[in-house]
Amino acid sequence: MLYFRHLLVNPRDRRVVVIESILCPSHFRETLTKVFFKHFEVPSVLFAPCHLMSLLTLGINSAVVLDCGYTEALALPIYEGIMILNAWEALPLGGKAIHKELQARLLEECTVDTGTNTGEGLASVMSSLPEETIEDIKVRTCFVSDLQRGEKIQAAKFNIDGKAERPQSPPDVAYPLDGERILHVKGSVRDSVIEMLFEQDNEEKSIATLILDSLLQCPIDTRKHLAENLVIIGGTAMLPGFLHRIMAEIRCLVEKPKYKEVLATKTFKVHTPPAKPNSVAWLGGAIFGALQDILGSRSVSKEYYSQTGRIPDWCCLNNPPLEMMYETSKAPPPLMKRAYSTEK
Repeated sequence: MLYFRHLLVNPRDRRVVVIESILCPSHFRETLTKVFFKHFEVPSVLFAPCHLMSLLTLGINSAVVLDCGYTEALALPIYEGIMILNAWEALPLGGKAIHKELQARLLEECTVDTGTNTGEGLASVMSSLPEETIEDIKVRTCFVSDLQRGEKIQAAKFNIDGKAERPQSPPDVAYPLDGERILHVKGSVRDSVIEMLFEQDNEEKSIATLILDSLLQCPIDTRKHLAENLVIIGGTAMLPGFLHRIMAEIRCLVEKPKYKEVLATKTFKVHTPPAKPNSVAWLGGAIFGALQDILGSRSVSKEYYSQTGRIPDWCCLNNPPLEMMYETSKAPPPLMKRAYSTEK
């Protein structure tokens, strides 16, 4: 279905590049590899890290890449094309955590108009909302506040001394659930639900500290160059105001003693990739897949997988044995044969 209806190619004629996170479970990779080799009979498979592939879209080889995805936010420094794996930082803050918080706030605070009644509590009408609806509400109504407003919202939320006042809320939004029910999303929910990404936990960790803590674990002579090359990708990074807020958070945190004395730099610059944040890694994988000479030397062949039954990590492909690679002595498959070709 995927190959013959959508891609219109023969899977036996095309190598496969799979873009994955470095935290991807091994059993998922092994299952996917088995499907490609046993079912589709592709000639070779390569699992490439999304952080590294993102740099190919910019033409740079050193950066700190922050991937704000669905399940977690992961920061990984890359220097001269080599991932500094001992410096990665991650937190379970992403789209999934936002959806959980948003649903709880909607059920607790928001009202819904039905065909007969108005102003009913959402919890009295339905016990939960579908994941697709929650994501659509987040994309259409929620946004990230600036640093000063965000700090006031966080202070009012915790209100330790009882004197904090919440800034004025944005207007409420009417969201149609179906043909009869209209959900009223409060302005206080719209601007505060994303604040969970920037609230520091008991260990003083937030999505902004991931980049700084990752830099602290890098060699000191690389920190300045890495700090001036930040790349932020992932679907969560597409929220309005996200990029501006995270840069403001970094510039504020870098003045604190924890980072000011040891970071050795105060200049932070962020790149703008030539694609939407949620498709940057895919674009980098497409560019890498077009480099046939490099792809052929790093891909794992079907013959090797049949003999060993395993798929190596990316870091194990730096100097792999010859038997692991696609056999260069044989003619490669017709990679560019078109679907409408009349060749026999």
